[in-house]
Amino acid sequence: MAQVLLMPRQGNTVESCIIVKWRIAEGDSVAAEAVACEVETDKATFEVPAGVAGVVLKLLRPEGDDVPVLSPIAVIGQAGEDWKAAAAEGPGPAAPAAPVVPAPSARAPVAAVENAALAVSSAGAASPVSPRARKRAAAEAIEAATLRGTGPVGRVIERDVIAAAAARPKLTAAARAAVAAGAPVPGAGTALGGRVGVADLAAARAAPALRPVAGKAVDFPGPFTETPLKGIRKLISERMLSSLSSTAQLTFNMSASASRLQALRARFKSSDPSLGFTEVTIGDLVLYAVSRVLPQFPSANATLEKGVLRTYERIHLALAVDTPRGLMVPVIRNADRLSLRELSAESKRLASACQSGSITPDELSGGTFTVTNLGAFGIESFTPVLYAPQVAILGVDAISQRAVSGPEGSVAFEARIGLSLTVDHQAIDGAPAARILKAFADAIGNVDLLLA
Repeated sequence: MAQVLLMPRQGNTVESCIIVKWRIAEGDSVAAEAVACEVETDKATFEVPAGVAGVVLKLLRPEGDDVPVLSPIAVIGQAGEDWKAAAAEGPGPAAPAAPVVPAPSARAPVAAVENAALAVSSAGAASPVSPRARKRAAAEAIEAATLRGTGPVGRVIERDVIAAAAARPKLTAAARAAVAAGAPVPGAGTALGGRVGVADLAAARAAPALRPVAGKAVDFPGPFTETPLKGIRKLISERMLSSLSSTAQLTFNMSASASRLQALRARFKSSDPSLGFTEVTIGDLVLYAVSRVLPQFPSANATLEKGVLRTYERIHLALAVDTPRGLMVPVIRNADRLSLRELSAESKRLASACQSGSITPDELSGGTFTVTNLGAFGIESFTPVLYAPQVAILGVDAISQRAVSGPEGSVAFEARIGLSLTVDHQAIDGAPAARILKAFADAIGNVDLLLA
C-alpha cells in the first residue's frame, strides 16, 4: 500500500525545511533506508530516509522549496498505484535517520497533497494570500500577491508581510495612504526619523527619466541577480534585525597584553603531543579565561526575555562559527567545568560539525554568553551584535603591536589583543560592563596565572 513521506520535524523550534536535493526520482525503486532527499533547516543540513520500500510514485515538492514540517513531500508505493488515492489514506510509519526527529503518524488531508502537487505544476503563479496577511498588507500598503510566501504550499502569511514592511523605509501616515493608491516607494526619506513623506513621493515622481545619450540606450542599473533570503541566511537576517530593534546595545573596547598568550601558545605547540596541548590555540585560551571570569559576573551570564532577567549558575559558552552556509553559533555546555584540553577539543568538534553540516539543533541552543573571534582576519576593533536573548557578547580582535608607556616616560611597543564587549543596557549598566571587560582583559593578559 502506498504511503506518504512527510517532511520530518528537525527539532522543536524548526518550522520549515528547504529541499536542497532530491536523491530519488519518480519511477525509482527505493529501499526503506535509502536517502530520499537532503534538507536544510535554519540550523543544519540533514538527510531524510524514504522510510518504506517501494516505487517513487510522486515527488510533491521541487528542489529549493521551503516546506513546512509535517507537510507531504513524496508518495512511495507499488507501480501503478494512484498517488492521490494513497494520499487520502494518510502517511505510514517512517524510520528517519539520526539525528532526524521521527514525524508522528498522522493523516494527511487529500486537499493538502493536491495543493502541494498543484504548487509544483503551477510554479510562477501568484502566491495565495492568507486572510490575516491580506489584512496586514492593506494596513501596510503592500501588494501581498507580489510577495514570496513562506507558508504551506507557498502561501503568503502575515510574517511575510511584516518582513516586507520592515525591509522598506518607514512611511508617514499620509505617505502610506499615497502608496496604497499606487505611488512607488523611494529608497530613502527626508521626513522626521528618516521616514518617507509625501514630499519624498512627489520628488520621486518628478525625477527625470533617463534618456538615450548620443543614440545609445542607457543600461541602468545594469545586470543584477536577485537571491531570496532563505534557510540559515534568512534566520540570521531576522535574528540580527530583531536583536538590534529589541535591545539597547552598548559596546565597550579595550585591549589586553598578549605576550603571555603568545608565549604559552608557543610552549603548548612545542610540547609532547601525549600531553594533549599541541592543538590548543590562542582562541581556546581566551575561551578558557572567559569561562573562569564569568562566574564572578552573573548579570553577564544571563538572558533577558519579556522583562525577566534570568541568570545562570553554569557557563554555557556560545561560539560564533563562520561556515559556507552562514553564521552558526554552537554551544560549549558547562564550559566552566571543562579543563583547557577538554574545552579546546569541544570547541573544535562543534566548529567541525558546523562546517560539515552535521551539527544538531540541540548543540545550537542554550547559550548564556557568546564569544566571537575575528582576530584571524586582522580586525582590530568591531561592534559585536547581541545574540538575543543573551545580554552580553565578547568580540576578540587581532593581536597587534601597540605603543605603551615605559619607565620614566619612555614609549615601548607591546603585543596586545583587542576586546569588544557589547551589552544590553536594559540589563547591564555602563560601569558594571566596564568592570566586566577589565576583568576579561586582566585574566587574558595573565592567562598563565589563571591556569596555575
